[in-house]
Amino acid sequence: MSDKRPTQIWIDADACPVVIKEILFKAADRTQTQITLVANHALHLPPSQYLSFIQVMPGFDVADNEIVKRLNSGDLVITSDIPLADEVITKGGLALSPRGELFSASNIKSKLSMRDFMDVIRSSGVQTGGPAPLNQADRQAFANHLDRWLNQSKV
Repeated sequence: MSDKRPTQIWIDADACPVVIKEILFKAADRTQTQITLVANHALHLPPSQYLSFIQVMPGFDVADNEIVKRLNSGDLVITSDIPLADEVITKGGLALSPRGELFSASNIKSKLSMRDFMDVIRSSGVQTGGPAPLNQADRQAFANHLDRWLNQSKV
Protein backbone atom coordinates (compact mmCIF):
# COMPACT_ATOMS: atom_id res chain seq x y z
CA MET A 1 0.00 0.00 0.00
CA SER A 2 1.35 3.42 -0.93
CA ASP A 3 1.77 6.10 1.73
CA LYS A 4 1.76 8.79 -0.94
CA ARG A 5 -0.78 11.45 -0.12
CA PRO A 6 -3.51 12.06 -2.70
CA THR A 7 -2.99 15.05 -4.92
CA GLN A 8 -4.79 18.20 -3.93
CA ILE A 9 -5.67 21.66 -5.15
CA TRP A 10 -4.12 24.86 -3.79
CA ILE A 11 -5.76 28.23 -4.45
CA ASP A 12 -3.81 31.48 -4.49
CA ALA A 13 -6.94 32.98 -2.97
CA ASP A 14 -6.08 36.68 -2.65
CA ALA A 15 -6.92 37.33 -6.31
CA CYS A 16 -9.05 34.34 -7.28
CA PRO A 17 -12.49 35.41 -8.57
CA VAL A 18 -15.48 34.35 -6.45
CA VAL A 19 -17.13 32.52 -9.36
CA ILE A 20 -14.00 30.35 -9.79
CA LYS A 21 -13.90 29.60 -6.04
CA GLU A 22 -17.54 28.50 -6.25
CA ILE A 23 -16.72 26.09 -9.10
CA LEU A 24 -13.87 24.69 -7.01
CA PHE A 25 -15.97 24.36 -3.83
CA LYS A 26 -18.60 22.31 -5.69
CA ALA A 27 -15.91 20.15 -7.28
CA ALA A 28 -14.29 19.45 -3.90
CA ASP A 29 -17.44 17.88 -2.48
CA ARG A 30 -18.45 16.16 -5.72
CA THR A 31 -15.05 14.48 -6.19
CA GLN A 32 -13.87 14.33 -2.54
CA THR A 33 -10.78 16.34 -3.40
CA GLN A 34 -8.93 18.34 -0.76
CA ILE A 35 -8.69 22.06 -1.58
CA THR A 36 -6.66 24.51 0.45
CA LEU A 37 -7.02 28.26 0.02
CA VAL A 38 -4.07 30.44 0.97
CA ALA A 39 -4.53 34.18 1.51
CA ASN A 40 -3.31 37.04 3.66
CA HIS A 41 -6.84 38.06 4.68
CA ALA A 42 -9.68 36.13 6.31
CA LEU A 43 -12.00 34.19 4.02
CA HIS A 44 -15.40 32.64 4.56
CA LEU A 45 -15.63 29.05 3.34
CA PRO A 46 -18.76 26.95 3.03
CA PRO A 47 -18.86 23.99 5.42
CA SER A 48 -17.03 21.03 3.85
CA GLN A 49 -14.57 18.45 5.07
CA TYR A 50 -12.67 18.95 1.80
CA LEU A 51 -12.00 22.69 2.18
CA SER A 52 -9.34 24.27 4.36
CA PHE A 53 -7.81 27.70 4.70
CA ILE A 54 -4.36 28.95 5.61
CA GLN A 55 -4.08 32.63 6.49
CA VAL A 56 -0.57 34.03 6.10
CA MET A 57 0.90 37.31 7.23
CA PRO A 58 0.55 40.24 4.82
CA GLY A 59 3.54 40.81 2.59
CA PHE A 60 4.89 40.41 -0.89
CA ASP A 61 4.74 36.76 -2.07
CA VAL A 62 4.02 35.39 1.44
CA ALA A 63 1.00 33.37 0.23
CA ASP A 64 2.91 32.23 -2.88
CA ASN A 65 5.85 31.04 -0.78
CA GLU A 66 3.51 29.10 1.54
CA ILE A 67 1.91 27.32 -1.41
CA VAL A 68 5.30 26.38 -2.90
CA LYS A 69 6.53 25.16 0.50
CA ARG A 70 3.54 22.81 0.97
CA LEU A 71 3.05 21.75 -2.66
CA ASN A 72 3.68 18.15 -3.69
CA SER A 73 4.39 16.88 -7.18
CA GLY A 74 1.15 16.43 -9.10
CA ASP A 75 -0.81 18.98 -7.07
CA LEU A 76 -2.80 21.63 -8.93
CA VAL A 77 -2.40 25.33 -8.11
CA ILE A 78 -5.01 27.88 -9.18
CA THR A 79 -3.25 31.20 -9.79
CA SER A 80 -2.90 34.02 -12.26
CA ASP A 81 0.54 34.83 -10.81
CA ILE A 82 3.08 33.88 -13.52
CA PRO A 83 6.15 33.70 -11.21
CA LEU A 84 4.19 31.43 -8.83
CA ALA A 85 3.10 29.24 -11.75
CA ASP A 86 6.76 28.95 -12.78
CA GLU A 87 7.77 27.79 -9.27
CA VAL A 88 4.86 25.32 -9.17
CA ILE A 89 5.89 23.78 -12.50
CA THR A 90 9.53 23.62 -11.41
CA LYS A 91 8.44 21.69 -8.31
CA GLY A 92 6.40 19.20 -10.35
CA GLY A 93 2.94 20.67 -9.85
CA LEU A 94 0.44 21.95 -12.36
CA ALA A 95 -0.77 25.53 -12.57
CA LEU A 96 -4.10 26.71 -13.96
CA SER A 97 -5.22 30.32 -14.24
CA PRO A 98 -8.77 31.33 -13.26
CA ARG A 99 -9.24 32.15 -16.96
CA GLY A 100 -8.68 28.51 -17.86
CA GLU A 101 -5.14 28.82 -19.16
CA LEU A 102 -3.01 25.81 -18.28
CA PHE A 103 0.58 26.80 -17.61
CA SER A 104 3.17 24.21 -18.62
CA ALA A 105 6.90 23.73 -18.91
CA SER A 106 6.58 24.49 -22.63
CA ASN A 107 4.86 27.88 -22.19
CA ILE A 108 5.77 29.27 -18.77
CA LYS A 109 9.15 30.79 -19.67
CA SER A 110 7.71 32.80 -22.56
CA LYS A 111 4.83 33.97 -20.32
CA LEU A 112 7.34 34.98 -17.65
CA SER A 113 9.36 36.93 -20.23
CA MET A 114 6.22 38.72 -21.47
CA ARG A 115 5.19 39.54 -17.91
CA ASP A 116 8.64 41.01 -17.19
CA PHE A 117 8.54 42.99 -20.44
CA MET A 118 5.11 44.43 -19.56
CA ASP A 119 6.44 45.39 -16.11
CA VAL A 120 9.22 47.36 -17.80
CA ILE A 121 6.71 49.07 -20.11
CA ARG A 122 4.43 50.00 -17.18
CA SER A 123 7.34 51.27 -15.09
CA SER A 124 8.27 53.61 -17.95
CA GLY A 125 4.85 55.26 -17.61
CA VAL A 126 2.93 53.54 -20.40
CA GLN A 127 -0.68 52.78 -19.46
CA THR A 128 -1.35 49.18 -20.49
CA GLY A 129 -4.78 48.66 -18.94
CA GLY A 130 -5.84 45.58 -17.05
CA PRO A 131 -7.20 42.24 -18.12
CA ALA A 132 -10.68 41.97 -19.60
CA PRO A 133 -13.44 40.89 -17.22
CA LEU A 134 -13.79 37.16 -16.68
CA ASN A 135 -16.35 35.89 -19.20
CA GLN A 136 -18.34 32.70 -19.79
CA ALA A 137 -15.72 31.28 -22.17
CA ASP A 138 -13.04 31.77 -19.47
CA ARG A 139 -15.19 30.00 -16.87
CA GLN A 140 -15.88 27.13 -19.29
CA ALA A 141 -12.19 26.74 -20.15
CA PHE A 142 -11.37 26.70 -16.44
CA ALA A 143 -14.04 24.10 -15.67
CA ASN A 144 -12.87 21.90 -18.57
CA HIS A 145 -9.22 21.89 -17.41
CA LEU A 146 -10.30 21.32 -13.81
CA ASP A 147 -12.48 18.34 -14.77
CA ARG A 148 -9.64 16.87 -16.83
CA TRP A 149 -7.22 17.19 -13.89
CA LEU A 150 -9.77 15.77 -11.43
CA ASN A 151 -10.38 12.75 -13.66
CA GLN A 152 -6.65 12.12 -14.15
CA SER A 153 -5.79 12.59 -10.46
CA LYS A 154 -8.35 9.99 -9.35
CA VAL A 155 -6.90 7.25 -11.60
